[in-house]
Amino acid sequence: MVNLNRTPLHWTELNKKKLHRVNLVRETGEKVKVIRDSLKAAFDHQKSYTDLKRKQIEFQVGDKVLLKVSPWKKVLQFGHKGKLSQEFIGPYEITKRIRSVANRLALPPELDWIHNIFHVFMLRQYQNVISLAEVEIQLDMTYGEKLIKILAQEMNELRNKNVALVKVFWQRHGIEEVTWEPKDAMRK
Repeated sequence: MVNLNRTPLHWTELNKKKLHRVNLVRETGEKVKVIRDSLKAAFDHQKSYTDLKRKQIEFQVGDKVLLKVSPWKKVLQFGHKGKLSQEFIGPYEITKRIRSVANRLALPPELDWIHNIFHVFMLRQYQNVISLAEVEIQLDMTYGEKLIKILAQEMNELRNKNVALVKVFWQRHGIEEVTWEPKDAMRK
C-alpha cells in the first residue's frame, strides 16, 4: 500500500489544507477582536452611566459622621435584628484621614471589637437635628421659618408669563439648604 500524502500528486491538496488552517486562524482572531471591541463598548457605556450617578465624597478631620451597619443573617450586632434593625449608628467624629477614601473614627469603648478605619461609602454626613426648644410648633403641627438673607434673584420664563424667584437663606438651615421661592410669596 502506497502512502498518497507523500507523493508529488497530493502536495497541492496539502497546501490547500494549510491555507485553510491559516484562514481559520485569521478569521478566529478577527472575531475575537470584534468581541473584545463590543465588550469594551458595553463597559464604557455602563461606566459613563455609573459616573453620572456617582458623587465624590470627602470628609475632613473633625467632621461628625454616621456609620452604616449591614445586618448579618442570624447575628445580632447593633440592637434590633431584622426589620427594626438600624441602618446607621453614631454620630462619630473623624480623627484622621488615612487616604482620600479611608477615615479613622473615634468609636466608643463598647465598639472596641470593631476596626476603626472605614471606607467613605460606609459613612454618611451627620446632620445636626434641631431641638424642639428652638422651634415653636403651632397646633396644626407646623412651624415658622425666619428669612435671614436673600442671596440671589432671577426671572424664570414660563410659557405665557414670567415668574420672579429669589434664593432664600433660612434661619435654622445651612447654606446647602437654601431654596428658590417666588418673590410674591416672600412679600406676604
